[in-house]
Amino acid sequence: MRSIGEMARDSGLSVSALRFYDGAGVLVPAWTDPQTGYRWYGDGQVRDARLVARLRRVGMPLPEIRRVLDERDGRLIDAHLRRLEVGLADARRELSSVRALLEPEDMTMTRLNVSAPELAAALDAVRFAASGDPERPSLCGVLFDVEDGVLTLVATDRYRLAVSRVEVEEAAAVRVSVIVPVSLVDGIRELADAGDVVELAFDGKGVAATAAGRRVAGERLDHDFPDYRQLLRVETTHRVTVGTAELRERVAAGPEVSVLDLVPELRVAVNRQFLLDALTAADSGQLVLELGGPIAPLAIRSPDRDGTMSLLMPIRQ
Repeated sequence: MRSIGEMARDSGLSVSALRFYDGAGVLVPAWTDPQTGYRWYGDGQVRDARLVARLRRVGMPLPEIRRVLDERDGRLIDAHLRRLEVGLADARRELSSVRALLEPEDMTMTRLNVSAPELAAALDAVRFAASGDPERPSLCGVLFDVEDGVLTLVATDRYRLAVSRVEVEEAAAVRVSVIVPVSLVDGIRELADAGDVVELAFDGKGVAATAAGRRVAGERLDHDFPDYRQLLRVETTHRVTVGTAELRERVAAGPEVSVLDLVPELRVAVNRQFLLDALTAADSGQLVLELGGPIAPLAIRSPDRDGTMSLLMPIRQ
């Protein structure tokens, strides 16, 4: 048997941490003196204590630590590692934005080229979700988010969100995150029909697009866009493939609130017009509807357009 002090020395957990994990039912002593309350641990508990100490150091939440001890499943470690990697990527993006704020506003112009047809399709896939509410100026545009050679377009009005991605030509190291006002977005969309390639240019204050000798330009929106990545990480528990035309016909003939029975045990209610907008923007013969629960956002994906999707917030009934 080991005293709590000896267990602390051998495991890497402090005495106070051992007391905490005892109270939480995670690492209960083999015996507790009923008179003094002093804790004693068995030799076989050292391995578990060391495991807890290491999981604690990498920030694993208490419920997950308990599951690891109970299930001994390495997939729980893999899942936590993925969360850490996502968190690190988020931190890198935030610090990149902080660094940009430290630089003078008249920063060097950043230019990149994208396929005009692909840009047009991506803008069509997200434009419907942009807000028209002047009280929320940060949402009255489309986010142009460039990272790792991919341009991600995002629009949201808080009740729906749309995302589409376009590969950038020869710009793997470029990092840009700019909100483009809807009026300029519409100009860029019209321009995309004029040529094969659109050149996008960003500086500290403005955005410009050029194609086939034509150019549109304007100021960007100087606001912070919501962290859309958090919503995209919602876990999916149910997935159903549907015919777009048939679903659109049913929804159009239905009430203002559309109730979808994705599976027998799960129904979700959404705004009918929002759903019709999303179905039209998807521009696909078949769609995949995904749901994580009755109060989770409804995800609408096109199986032939990887990286393009929309989310609709459910309506409580």
